[in-house]
Amino acid sequence: MVISERLSKWGMRIYPPLFFQRIWVVKIDKRFRGVTVRINKSIFNRNYNNSIFGGTIFSAADPFFPLLFHQIFTHKGYNVIAWSKSSEIQFLKPGLTKLQFKIHISEEEIAEAEHILNTGGKYIKSHPIDIYNTSGEVCVSLMNEVYLRNLNFIEK
Repeated sequence: MVISERLSKWGMRIYPPLFFQRIWVVKIDKRFRGVTVRINKSIFNRNYNNSIFGGTIFSAADPFFPLLFHQIFTHKGYNVIAWSKSSEIQFLKPGLTKLQFKIHISEEEIAEAEHILNTGGKYIKSHPIDIYNTSGEVCVSLMNEVYLRNLNFIEK
């Protein structure tokens, strides 16, 4: 379904799995080329050590690359499905303050994915996400493997 950046941002803001973990979509860039996400620390997502629960951090990073790629290709007229196929997460420092990350998808990455979708029907690639605390230190480093399938691709 083709939707606007604004509707997508608000939809993700009130989506219960994100909302109740205090995950806030700050901004979705024009043409779905990027997103800024903040994880607010609260009583609902603190762990025993008074840092942000690792599951909350993982939940914050999980949906955004597939969402962006899906909307980019849907707006281009493709009929695609998009998933997070796998992820690898490294917790480097405790999330003692609110956390934030930005994702950006370059035109080169889009062109590469489009070429692969048109020639092979499915695109699978890992994309990095670094999550920062308020001091600008990397607390979490994550690799998110994205799976896209062109539903209109016909093998020859």
